[in-house]
Amino acid sequence: MNILVAIDDSNFSEAAADAVIAQTKTNDTEVRLLHVLEPFPTALAEKMGSEGVPDFPSARLKLRDQATDLLSKTTERFRSAGFETSYFVEEGDAREVILEYAQRWPADLIVVGSHGRKGMNRFLMGSVSEAVTRYARCSVEIVRLRSDH
Repeated sequence: MNILVAIDDSNFSEAAADAVIAQTKTNDTEVRLLHVLEPFPTALAEKMGSEGVPDFPSARLKLRDQATDLLSKTTERFRSAGFETSYFVEEGDAREVILEYAQRWPADLIVVGSHGRKGMNRFLMGSVSEAVTRYARCSVEIVRLRSDH
């Protein structure tokens, strides 16, 4: 079984990883972790650049390094649990990248954490988990945190 786990630096992604480790047998299972760098980290670039001149290349490298560190640690958790695991960092719109990667690999299951956004925040930011569920050509598991977290 090929399982794609979409990871960001949130408790929701940690819960998704925990769910896969707890619920899945390691026999004949390959796990690929995917982190998507969204375009234009303007706020970070402005902090790293001089006044009025954002430093986009440095911001991208910093975000890529943070993603690689996160994925490396999560990969070790999966490997310690007995899974064949690798990780990838891609750039673009998270919804599109997850769907394209899952189809290209091909994944049998996509696992994503849900941020549980509602109302205007959901309208403005969109829902990655909803888009993945709607358009994926394979099964999708959405992992939610209990409300006491």
